[in-house]
Amino acid sequence: MRRSLTEEVEHLIEVKSISKDYVCGRQIEKAIKHMDVAIDDGEFVAVIGQSGSGKSTLLSILGGLNKPTAGSVLIDSMNIYNLSSEQRADFRNEYIGIIFQSFQLISYLTILENVLLPLAITGLTRKMKRELAFDVIERVGLTDKINRLPDQISGGQQERAAIARALVNRPPVLLADEPTGNLDSETSREVMSLLARLNEQDGLTVIMVTHSKENCDYAARIITVKDGQIVKET
Repeated sequence: MRRSLTEEVEHLIEVKSISKDYVCGRQIEKAIKHMDVAIDDGEFVAVIGQSGSGKSTLLSILGGLNKPTAGSVLIDSMNIYNLSSEQRADFRNEYIGIIFQSFQLISYLTILENVLLPLAITGLTRKMKRELAFDVIERVGLTDKINRLPDQISGGQQERAAIARALVNRPPVLLADEPTGNLDSETSREVMSLLARLNEQDGLTVIMVTHSKENCDYAARIITVKDGQIVKET
């Protein structure tokens, strides 16, 4: 499905007039009232705002996981919510890596097995899958932990494993939801330095949701959201 990253596109990601409503009983909660934003290939963008501001909803919409009530999301010129569910799943597998706040590693699988999971639905040989997994595990500095279970490594190492799993398919876009939310300050800096290095050296497009102003220092652009709207870009 991936088609035009080597071609000229105006923006890698274009969010046009999106809104998102949730129905709660007889009431409608407007998680996103109106947002327009464009993100270019290779950018490192931080989305910052208080809890309930709409930043995580925006991230889930960008990841093809949460259809907006109105508006459109174009990634690599494709309107992702015009795709069928199966097509959108294929799209996510090719284009999007997602780091969840709670890591979401499977407790009974080793680090290597966790990282291999996204490759299960590909047509690659077992050898090719393992080569991809070993490569990305080496890049995040966990080569000596591949046979450990998640609860046998530290929180920072679990975050690195989650990053490796998100990158094993070599997607052009990485979405990170509060990637340091469960980490101490020193480990947070290590994880943020890793994300910055992946952005700078590999050209990975990183979109990070955070409440941390310190994390925003690693981004080239900061989008501030409040009450379901973008109120500032710097």
